[in-house]
Amino acid sequence: MVTPQAALAKRQGSRARRTEALAGYVFISPWLIGFLIFTLGPMIALFYYSFTKWDLIGTPQFVGLQNYIRLWNDPLFWQALKVTALYALGRVPLGIIFGVAIALLLNQKIRFIGFWRVIYYLPVVMPPVAISMIWLWIYNPEYGVLNWFLWQSFGIQGPAWLQDENWVLPALIVMAVWTMLGRNMIIYLSGLQSIARELYEAAAIDGAGAISKFFRITLPLMTPIIFFNLVMGLIDSFKIFTQAYIMTEGGPRNHSLFYVYYLYQQAFKRFNMGYASALAWVFFFIVVTLTLIVFRTSKRWVYYENDVQDNGGK
Repeated sequence: MVTPQAALAKRQGSRARRTEALAGYVFISPWLIGFLIFTLGPMIALFYYSFTKWDLIGTPQFVGLQNYIRLWNDPLFWQALKVTALYALGRVPLGIIFGVAIALLLNQKIRFIGFWRVIYYLPVVMPPVAISMIWLWIYNPEYGVLNWFLWQSFGIQGPAWLQDENWVLPALIVMAVWTMLGRNMIIYLSGLQSIARELYEAAAIDGAGAISKFFRITLPLMTPIIFFNLVMGLIDSFKIFTQAYIMTEGGPRNHSLFYVYYLYQQAFKRFNMGYASALAWVFFFIVVTLTLIVFRTSKRWVYYENDVQDNGGK
């Protein structure tokens, strides 16, 4: 039998939980309203427009799957997808390799270490437009510092980097790796400094050398950070737009026609908003699929401290 005191305590507890829940919803309401208005709402509208023909001025005309059929038969869509995939295949691994290498160097106890960390991180805070303008000058075939350096140092006549079909994509990859090196470095550096010193001491007692420590302790414990940068690098690579817009405009002959830039052309230059909406949804599906693949495979190669504590020097 429930006593009056127990029933009163139950009602008061239920009221307190409702008050707490209401307070929680009030605090998250700004984000929730912003999400509904600026994210979910546009996504629903985009999905609808992907089945229409619309030029931003007239009334959208429903055309069913016509935009997606057109996309499948559009050679420029496949070219944009190919260029973006090649760019990601170059940028992401190089970003990881050089990020880890620079983080290892900047994790040493040397003079003016804070200064060098700031220098490497500086490109991250620079506006993308300013960076693009700087690299336009670096890659200039006549007055650029890169071709001047190649000629003065090695007697090599450098190519027209951004006007050459064979060099435009590697040039943009190098620029992207340099731009994001500081962000990757600072994340890797935090990961390196979080590794327990006891693991290295135990490995040293067992006779492990520097190379063995790196591959058996440092690298495995850095895999969560590598995993994070891999996901972010893939997403960033597929979102590239500013460099193509300012530096190449998709040229030469569509060899730097990145996916988002092609989407922009269809939406705001040719006013094919329905087709651009279909491109956007396919883009969303590709990025989500790649991210899920990385997450699904991460269990095979991402390790945490508990996984290597017993194998530090073995």
